[in-house]
Amino acid sequence: MTTKNILDIIYLFASVTFVIGLKMLSGPQTARRGNLWAAFGMTLAVAGTIFLHDGEVASIIYILIGLALAIGSIIGFVAAKKVKMTSMPEMVSLFNGMGGACAALISLLEFHHNVGDPGRIAIIMAGLVIGSVSFSGSIIAFMKLNGTLNKSIRLPNYNFINLIMMIVTVGLAVYVTMSGTESSVLLYGTFALALLYGILFVVPIGGADMPVVISLLNSFTGLAAAFGGFLYDNQVMLTGGILVGSAGTILTLEMCRAMNRPLFNVIFGAFGESAATGASASMHGTIKDISISDAAVLLNYSKKVIIVPGYGLAVAQAQHIIHELELILEERGVQVKYAIHPVAGRMPGHMNVLLAESNVYYGKLSEMDEINPEFASTDVVLVVGANDVVNPAAKTDPASPIYGMPILDVEAAKHIIINKRSMNAGYAGIENQLFYDPKTSMLFGDAKAALTKLVAEIKSL
Repeated sequence: MTTKNILDIIYLFASVTFVIGLKMLSGPQTARRGNLWAAFGMTLAVAGTIFLHDGEVASIIYILIGLALAIGSIIGFVAAKKVKMTSMPEMVSLFNGMGGACAALISLLEFHHNVGDPGRIAIIMAGLVIGSVSFSGSIIAFMKLNGTLNKSIRLPNYNFINLIMMIVTVGLAVYVTMSGTESSVLLYGTFALALLYGILFVVPIGGADMPVVISLLNSFTGLAAAFGGFLYDNQVMLTGGILVGSAGTILTLEMCRAMNRPLFNVIFGAFGESAATGASASMHGTIKDISISDAAVLLNYSKKVIIVPGYGLAVAQAQHIIHELELILEERGVQVKYAIHPVAGRMPGHMNVLLAESNVYYGKLSEMDEINPEFASTDVVLVVGANDVVNPAAKTDPASPIYGMPILDVEAAKHIIINKRSMNAGYAGIENQLFYDPKTSMLFGDAKAALTKLVAEIKSL
């Protein structure tokens, strides 16, 4: 058996582990093992590529590769260990951006080696443009999520500007491909335009759409990696890129469906950055506070409680105390479930990961379509840090930017307790009509502090 045959078998095995890993990621119970399977396959593929490569390789190259792998592994391990759950979305954006940057760098390095072959140059330019857009767009998403870029920048006629930028960037890439030019100026000009377009692409997109944008950029990175697989005739790189690209695309479309908004509207609508429009003007009624003791009594003597987690739960790092609240209530004979909206938090699956970290049983996590019919038979809904995903304006106010977006039907419950730090609008910048519902009581304060007091109060009953 030749070295190439062995490498092909390794690539086949690695591709199978990617598929298995992706399949296992579909359930919280198997997600961790899925990651380990995929990581094992990738490790084998990288090792095989390095040590079973055709041709002579200088020793210094192995040393440099080993050094780069060691540095990257240490940085990645430390970052993953130290990152807070609230910072997970921006870390995902940053790591995704690095994937796009790698694809772009591959294109820059391989361009002059393939001049004269239009097919390979087309692959190189496609990887360059898509990878660069993914890189710069992901960096902007990272800055938005970590608060560095608090406000979205909306230039006059920005949709027209973005369209022109896209046409010019793609047009220049096509020209470089068709002309057979070796010009470094045109190559790096395309690279710069693609980076600029990535920035302009993400900068105006509103806060509430960031989970969709992260997923979309992830699919871009996968597509760019797939072009690298075509370029090097590397099956495992091609398979991995296709899986990431297709999974990211499907997730993006599913999230758009969950928001009842077409992808075109997400990209060009900048949802959430126009403040509350007419919604705030229609707010009326009074805000009703509830004390810790009253909330404890209400929860303690309920038969059924549904908890709706949101980003505020992650900010307060209150996932462990809310799991303790769940366990205490169940000891008192209360049925407890969690209602998970598809776009709750700052990235796809944010709330699922957050609650899994505190060992919440995955069977208690109910998706929106599954849990919505149960709100009418629920005694108390406890909303912790969620805002836009429970706002009835999505169903009642045609002037609201979120009108038509499917939400959790918490207003159907008998009692609603909302824990928030203040009356500020949610991430989408839209006021919530639910706050003024006669059945709603506001429990103000940091989620961790408030829930800790609530648990202590229930224990004393």
